[in-house]
Amino acid sequence: IAIGIATGLVTGLTGASGVMIVVPMVSMFLHLSIYEAIGTSLMVNVICSLAITYIYYKNGNVDFKSGIWIAIGSIIGSQFGTIFAKGIPELGLGISFGIFMTIMGIIIWIRGLNVTGGKTSKALITFKNSTQKRIVSVLLGFFVGIMTGIFGAGGGGMILLILIFVLNFPIHIAIGTSSFLMTITTFSGTIGYALQRSIQPVIGIILGIFASISGMISAKFANKVNEQILSKTIGLVFIIIGIIMSVFGSPRGKPILS
Repeated sequence: IAIGIATGLVTGLTGASGVMIVVPMVSMFLHLSIYEAIGTSLMVNVICSLAITYIYYKNGNVDFKSGIWIAIGSIIGSQFGTIFAKGIPELGLGISFGIFMTIMGIIIWIRGLNVTGGKTSKALITFKNSTQKRIVSVLLGFFVGIMTGIFGAGGGGMILLILIFVLNFPIHIAIGTSSFLMTITTFSGTIGYALQRSIQPVIGIILGIFASISGMISAKFANKVNEQILSKTIGLVFIIIGIIMSVFGSPRGKPILS
């Protein structure tokens, strides 16, 4: 229940995937294998992100039309990612996830230093036409999907960066659209892990319910939060958890250095 509440708070306020809390916590405290932790985290993200998307949609902060192209690429990429994940040893996958989480924390920290709430950032790419923009969106979505399948990430952090810095979305619409895209991406990844029997459904449902409740509450207050400070805070937390997971945490919750 506590893990679920924390997951919802992070996802609702930032639009980032709650996987960075779910995977290490259920792995270390509930003793799930890294594969089960990743698969279950995807299930939680589907439930939680869907609820949060509804809140942002009610406030007019979801761009379905533009986001769908990223979704198409992510659906395909997530299936490739789930296949690649099975070929990585559990220990290697656990350490890799910790490294990935640390990198994402740094990116989120940097994003917090460069984005001011309610304003658009300077786009990294200038598109000549809508077709070029759609092709790039699909390719970026494919990359996000692969990361989703391998690490169990909803891709929220990466999608958020793409929407803000590549597609030049305003911050609040970026968060809402990111939540919508996470729902689609994680649903595809969940199917992949479910087919490989790497999901604990009861744990996933409990986490998902409480993550949805706290996520909907935090999403309602998201526009009142200083996004710059929030991003730096969340980024720092992710960096710390990622380092701990990489150095001390094994996939089944026992210290590697015991």
